[in-house]
Amino acid sequence: MKKSILIWFFLIIVSQSFSQTLTVKDSKSGQPVQLASVVCQNPHAFALTNAEGQADITVFKGAERIEIRVVGYTTYAASYAELEVAGFNIQLTPGVISMDEVVVSATRWNQNVARIPTRITTISNADMQLQNSQTSADMLGSSGQVFIQKSQSGGGSPMIRGFATNRLLISVDGVRMNTAIFRGGNLQNVINIDPFSTESAEVLFGPGSVMYGSDAIAGVMNFTTLTPQLSYNGSPLITGKASTRFSSANQEKTMHFDLNVGWKKWAYVASFSQFNFGDVRMGANGPAEYLRPFYVQRQDSLDVVVTNSDPLVQRPTAYSQINMMQKVRFQPNEKWNFIYNFQYSTTSSYARYDRHIRYKDGLPRSAEWEYGPQEWAFNSLRITHTSKNVLYDQMNLNAGYQFFEESRIDRDFNDSERRTRLENVAALSLNIDFNKSIGKKQELFYGVEAIYNDVRSYGWDEDITTGSIQNGPARYPKSTWASYAVYLTHQFNLNEKMTLHSGIRYNQFMLDAKFDTTYYPFPYTDASLNDGAVTGSLGFVYNPNKKWNIRANVSTGFRSPNVDDMGKVFDSEPGTVIVPNPGVGAEYVYNAEFGITKIFGEAVKFDITGFYTYLQNALVRRNFQLNGLDSIDYDGETSQVQAIQNAAFATVYGIQAGLEIKLKSGFGFMTRFNYQLGEEELDDATTSPLRHAAPYYGVAHLTYSISKLKLDLYTMYSGEVSYENMAEEEKGKDYIYAIDDNGNPYSPAWATLNLKMMYQFSNHFSVSGGIENALDLRYRPYSSGMVSPGRNFVISMRANF
Repeated sequence: MKKSILIWFFLIIVSQSFSQTLTVKDSKSGQPVQLASVVCQNPHAFALTNAEGQADITVFKGAERIEIRVVGYTTYAASYAELEVAGFNIQLTPGVISMDEVVVSATRWNQNVARIPTRITTISNADMQLQNSQTSADMLGSSGQVFIQKSQSGGGSPMIRGFATNRLLISVDGVRMNTAIFRGGNLQNVINIDPFSTESAEVLFGPGSVMYGSDAIAGVMNFTTLTPQLSYNGSPLITGKASTRFSSANQEKTMHFDLNVGWKKWAYVASFSQFNFGDVRMGANGPAEYLRPFYVQRQDSLDVVVTNSDPLVQRPTAYSQINMMQKVRFQPNEKWNFIYNFQYSTTSSYARYDRHIRYKDGLPRSAEWEYGPQEWAFNSLRITHTSKNVLYDQMNLNAGYQFFEESRIDRDFNDSERRTRLENVAALSLNIDFNKSIGKKQELFYGVEAIYNDVRSYGWDEDITTGSIQNGPARYPKSTWASYAVYLTHQFNLNEKMTLHSGIRYNQFMLDAKFDTTYYPFPYTDASLNDGAVTGSLGFVYNPNKKWNIRANVSTGFRSPNVDDMGKVFDSEPGTVIVPNPGVGAEYVYNAEFGITKIFGEAVKFDITGFYTYLQNALVRRNFQLNGLDSIDYDGETSQVQAIQNAAFATVYGIQAGLEIKLKSGFGFMTRFNYQLGEEELDDATTSPLRHAAPYYGVAHLTYSISKLKLDLYTMYSGEVSYENMAEEEKGKDYIYAIDDNGNPYSPAWATLNLKMMYQFSNHFSVSGGIENALDLRYRPYSSGMVSPGRNFVISMRANF
């Protein structure tokens, strides 16, 4: 036995002694290139360079084609033998436009985007550093391809291709973030992801249910956070950075620190960020309806309307947030890789601003309306095994446990009763993914998934004058939600120019809920759901040469009813109340898209994608009856009963286009444009504009880069939504919109002018800053509850070591 153990350790040591390190540097500066992707399809292998530009490529031995790619550089391709002749030292040439980019969202494995039939956009680490967004929601919005809605400062709800909230899926390091209480109303969960600890972010447009299951109706947002970096030169690799940032529009004071320590087999990374945001000041030039002339204060046991000393300041919108992360990596040899991942985020309580600007009889409706601290604890263990056997070339196991806590606290104006509703969700997940090459032309991606959510909901009411507290109705029933699935995707490279993709997934989903009839006379005490869904995709990619990419894809997706759909009790707007409906079923989406990318010379790239999406059996809010009554008393007010039902269809079609120009003089130009038009069926079988189909929007950048300086002059813009083109449910929210000449609410068009810069004083210190909304425009993005910041001066310093 002892001899066997000694032999085992000896083999590991021997295997390590023959490990091969590749070093990648910039051909102009000679500096190491970090986060360069080293990719091979046969054998299937992937590696990332560390801070010293190094990666272990032992597993690539014998490969006929290895590609080294990173945004902003020309792709380098060579065989393992050719790299060996070069001494495993290569240099990348910066600045040439290409279609070579590595993405993971399509199949959960690293692939060349030019071989994928769906549209995927990447927000690189370099883009993140220059834009320096305050939150992950703002970071997505900076891409010009995701529309962001905000009801309060502590928020940011993405809209993609006419859909939002629980019809989009969020993935963090390969683990599903969506839970059983993700609602159809606007969501804030994406802000829990720390933009400072994000290495890259990808957005997959269109249904992603074959790979990601329920909720991936219109898109998947995939965030990759800091990866622990190993050392390949025999000495410990110690790297890190410290950043600080100040913004004038909301008096932001933010700091961040991260540290990586890497050895040959072990690595550790830790990250900490603290954000403090004050009340947001809106711009001076725009609709008067957006001003904040007064707000509510509690004085001498009374709620008092107080004149706002500065009507441009949106009170209350201040909040703070803390993010922490720790990862431990163990790589005993080139075939095994283990990463334990812990992340934690919590916010302060923060006011829902749009609820503070509703009025009743000339007075504010609410004295208090806020979300309690939004807490997220994330744990995952990722195990990757590379072994060319009969079942797979690579296996990836990702086990996750997450804990979510959120709450809502509200109190009516001059009412002593404060209502608190708190929810906890424990979310477990397991994904086991495999890839297998079949010869040189075919590749299989397959796997299994298991998800389990345990939902607990509590309610209590407090008399703020006496301090007495009594139990109150919970927002949700005591519930569990589960999903079990198996999937298979096939990639067939017909030849060097053509690739065929096909995929299928079977998903079984279950929900069990127990209702408390203490407060509401529900005609049932429990409800259950047990159903299945089959989704699929078929796509084709044609690359006539390196300058053309033509792609087409048809796909289906689904969203199973969750606890929020089936069991919620909540006032959705004044005078209405949503009640549970155990009879809901899944909704299904059918999507077709066609796209073209063309590179002209080496300096210009144009791309355009057209899509059409049909949503069937849509889960929508409609009038309902409870015990034969269409109205009940809810929180002291007679309210129309409504419920989530499979009662409509919806259609969306549109285009997404982009143009990129990169000149050798250092100048560049990039623009993104999005247009979508959607409609949904109403109760009377007529149609209305789709609520989450944003107006046309986009971004245009004029950039200049030379030596240590980067400049970016850009505009972000959005079109108008007239009263006639507004969704029916939005027409009743006149308090968040401007008023047209006919006295009707509408959302005006807007465009901001912005300037960002970054100067690299040395390899270890840089300063970035700029001015956002330079014209001090007062504007409110469509469907948003709060007005965007006015003129905003930003300054940030960053030190690397």
